[in-house]
Amino acid sequence: MFSVKEKRETLRKKQQVILAGGGQKRIDKQHAQGKMTARERVAKLLDSGTFVELDQFVSHRCTNFGMEKKELPGEGVVTGYGTIDGRLVYVYAQDFTVEGGSLGEMHAAKIVKVQKLAMKMGAPVIGLNDSGGARIQEAVDALSGFGKIFFENTLASGVIPQISVIMGPCAGGAVYSPAITDFIYMVKNTSQMFITGPQVIKSVTAEEVTSEALGGALTHNTVSGVAHFAAENEDDCIQQIRHLLSFLPSNNMEEAPVFESTDDPNRMDPELVTIMPDNPNMPYNMKEVIERIVDNGEFYEVHEHFAQNIITCFARFDGQTVGIIANQPKFMAGCLDVDASDKAARFIRFCDAFNIPLVNLVDVPGFLPGVGQEHTGIIRHGAKMLYAYSEATVPKITVITRKAYGGAYIAMCSQHLGADQVFAWPTAEIAVMGPAGAANIIFRNDPDATAKTDQYVVDFATPYKAAERGFVDIVIEPQETRPRIITALNMLATKRETRPAKKHGNIPL
Repeated sequence: MFSVKEKRETLRKKQQVILAGGGQKRIDKQHAQGKMTARERVAKLLDSGTFVELDQFVSHRCTNFGMEKKELPGEGVVTGYGTIDGRLVYVYAQDFTVEGGSLGEMHAAKIVKVQKLAMKMGAPVIGLNDSGGARIQEAVDALSGFGKIFFENTLASGVIPQISVIMGPCAGGAVYSPAITDFIYMVKNTSQMFITGPQVIKSVTAEEVTSEALGGALTHNTVSGVAHFAAENEDDCIQQIRHLLSFLPSNNMEEAPVFESTDDPNRMDPELVTIMPDNPNMPYNMKEVIERIVDNGEFYEVHEHFAQNIITCFARFDGQTVGIIANQPKFMAGCLDVDASDKAARFIRFCDAFNIPLVNLVDVPGFLPGVGQEHTGIIRHGAKMLYAYSEATVPKITVITRKAYGGAYIAMCSQHLGADQVFAWPTAEIAVMGPAGAANIIFRNDPDATAKTDQYVVDFATPYKAAERGFVDIVIEPQETRPRIITALNMLATKRETRPAKKHGNIPL
């Protein structure tokens, strides 16, 4: 018989082994690479002292290839719950010091339990990924674990926010769980994602590439668009995650937190009057417009380095979270292309799923022309934006600052796609195409073509024709933009809109 004291001592010894992970040597190696351990990451992410660990003593049951002799503390993953700014969140963190953080059957079971609890409680789930991939010794059991995680990711989509954080390698099938989630963070120089690594690629295709060039943070933030945020280091990454959560509700049945604003909701900004160049072909920085209209000039950009011809970001108006979609004239004149359409459509659908109003700032000359765009499916990709805006039932406010031409005008949430309030600056140009180009077609055989073209440009390069038809609700002075948006958001606070009952739509993926 063991005494109570001895039993307690047994507990403490087992916990010490688990808390030590893969041992000091491997922890030191992790630190030498500029990486925290799994437990250090969780402690940094959550409010101090709030982490409650689950399934500490879970162990694998694999007897293949010597695995029966291996003890894997915590089964290579730390799971549990705690709070961020006092709000409940669930978290799992793969422990690279334990068998390279490899995923086996019971490792996956721990993650799935946390996913299910997060769904029950209506709380965000954050996955800190740092793993060499599937545990080869467990074969099909490891693969089934991935499948169960993917399934839970899909069930949770649009119900609770899901954030994936890549803090080391993430390869093979493991990449698809992050890909299903809402947002992916990567850390520069220490995190990689790829289906097949450089060695496999070299053996199959003879291409030589480094891990960083193939699937590093900058690659996935600028080229592929797989990742949404690139952090300078792990501390920066964790602070960004906490900041992102401040904009989001805990689940799809709640509203986003409202903060007390120190920025006057009636504030006008006369600098907006001079931000627009007289020459309609000259660019300006739409981010300056955003800074001048949102609370305290603060916004948090999503996909900042990808498809920079469109801006997607979270911001606040009078303390209320909104999602902003804005054309960026500084890049490609603000045209919509394949990547911009994908970027915007996914952001729109996230905001709609989580009750976040949409504010659209429009200066778009059209969809980008070219053989490459047509052959990569600009029709299909552009249709995603049309679908996403039409499907969205949250408040939708559109401000046309300058160009709004053709199908791209509609795609940026015109009244026809359900915009609840459409404002236009006096500089707005709403037409099938640019007025000069249109006039050249209309008057091409007219002997007074030059004079008529000049008059056409004067008459039609304005917001007033659309206003006559009721497609623009109010033509406003640029400096009025902030108070007008806030008034509209307040008016739309009780908006109720439904769509036909169906299993789901068929978005043109």
